[in-house]
Amino acid sequence: MNLQESLLAQCRFPSGTHGVDLAVSGGPDSLGLLLLAKAKGLEIHVHHVDHHARPSSGQEANAVRQICERLEVLFTLHDVTVEPGANFEARARAARRDALPVGVLTGHTMDDLAETVLLNMMRGAGIDGLSPLVGDPTKPLIEVRRNDLHYFVADSNFQPLYDETNDSPDFRRNRVRHELIPILCDVAGRDVVPLLARQASVIHEERAWLDEISAPDLARGLGDVDCRELRAWPSARLRRWLRVQLSAHDADGVHPPSSDEIERVLGVVRGEVVATELAGKRRLSRSAQRLTLE
Repeated sequence: MNLQESLLAQCRFPSGTHGVDLAVSGGPDSLGLLLLAKAKGLEIHVHHVDHHARPSSGQEANAVRQICERLEVLFTLHDVTVEPGANFEARARAARRDALPVGVLTGHTMDDLAETVLLNMMRGAGIDGLSPLVGDPTKPLIEVRRNDLHYFVADSNFQPLYDETNDSPDFRRNRVRHELIPILCDVAGRDVVPLLARQASVIHEERAWLDEISAPDLARGLGDVDCRELRAWPSARLRRWLRVQLSAHDADGVHPPSSDEIERVLGVVRGEVVATELAGKRRLSRSAQRLTLE
């Protein structure tokens, strides 16, 4: 079995359809996704987002267009403008997500999964954050190693684009990739990426089970349950229900409340305080043993 056959065996492209939308920046990961989808015989529509964040972005868009012409696949350019300033990366991700079609496939690999697990751990994430990307149908390369994908692209007749920001220590993910993971591998005496990926997969299965058994709870709204009943619930059950009920939604996704916020909310449920402030200028209060979020 050659490298292409091995990688295709690891890919999880959507079944039951021959048409796919691909997000292709032109880097080795997304280019590898495109080449593997082509080798799979899929009908491909490539989407490239130009943030105009670098002087070379127009050249990069033209390079991706030319690759698509050589491969005879449909190409669409999405022009977006992201103003410079704070949280540029987050705002750029949100703009890219808004521009791309729903269900577009991306080139995230097992190494991206491991990095995201570690980043979420450093943010103090719960089990949802420790099992990211797993089971996501838009991530067909999640079982593929980044180095294998890059070797595959290097052996092709296509030249990937190079984004110099991927080496900048100014971005936390880059430091996790280039510094933290090598240290963990050295300390463990083995490659920790498959270990982190396997842990995420196991946690994802447990999440699915918890979602199933907690479905009746989650169907009840914040004001539907008497606080006297909530106080009788096991702590894990109550915390899980509160995280879902109090999650904030914005252009960058869904954000569950922090551990500190949950502790303050528990004080409201227990009757220790009448109300507490939450992120997003929200206020949770208790009246007549019922919770209200404003």
